[in-house]
Amino acid sequence: MDNKTLANYATKIRIGVIESTFNAKCGHPGGSLSCSDILAFLYFEKMNVDPKDPQNPGRDRFVLSKGHCAPALYATLAHRGFFPVEDLKTLRKTDSYLQGHPDMKGVPGVDMSTGSLGQGVSAAAGMALSAKISGKDYKVYAILGDGEISEGQVWEAAMFSGAKHLDNLCIIIDNNNLQIDGTVEEVNSPYPIDEKFKAFNFNVINIDGHNFDEIRAALDKFTSTDNGKPTAIIAKTIKGKGVSFMENACEWHGKAPKEEEYHIAMKDLEGLLNE
Repeated sequence: MDNKTLANYATKIRIGVIESTFNAKCGHPGGSLSCSDILAFLYFEKMNVDPKDPQNPGRDRFVLSKGHCAPALYATLAHRGFFPVEDLKTLRKTDSYLQGHPDMKGVPGVDMSTGSLGQGVSAAAGMALSAKISGKDYKVYAILGDGEISEGQVWEAAMFSGAKHLDNLCIIIDNNNLQIDGTVEEVNSPYPIDEKFKAFNFNVINIDGHNFDEIRAALDKFTSTDNGKPTAIIAKTIKGKGVSFMENACEWHGKAPKEEEYHIAMKDLEGLLNE
């Protein structure tokens, strides 16, 4: 798929993030917008998934370990055909299946329920080990937040993944450098992230998480490398990417746009379509 088409899908995902959080009057737009390009590439080019057969045992698996960014995953799944795009407007409504965090029992295409930070990557490691034990060739992908990796369970999972030679596991760190109450450096610096994963016996790749050529090269390297090591992709991103007043603004971690802000955001994003 060409990069222009991928960029349009990423913009549609971002529009879905704004639509859903605006209608919910709550949610987490900032970190959802920062990982939209990666999700677009995974679901529209890289991963082996089928909306008509979401439980196919041979499918690739995806875990959104930073589960509060469910608006981005829901928008991705909707545009990929797992459920109607119109349903994004029901986010967090009491009668909606689109809860504030991913629910594998209620949302088609969600492979793991997540929300408690740090736990998703452990589930992803378990999926990867299961594939090894059962002789399956599916791949497992997980997106983590850079604030999330302050959780100790992340590093337990990293140690386990390296020790068990899970070269079918790809962890992607959404490194937008912001969390709910400041920069990750100010709160509890995880840097250097790449060197930490190297110490846990990972193949490590640093990329611009908004550059499709770099995303493609990194994920192609993951699927073509067979050296017994899991892969960690450190993706430098911009929190709030695509919306002028949300970019690099910590306060948009966990609040929804009001009506005037919604219209500005939609104008920003709609202007990016078909460029």
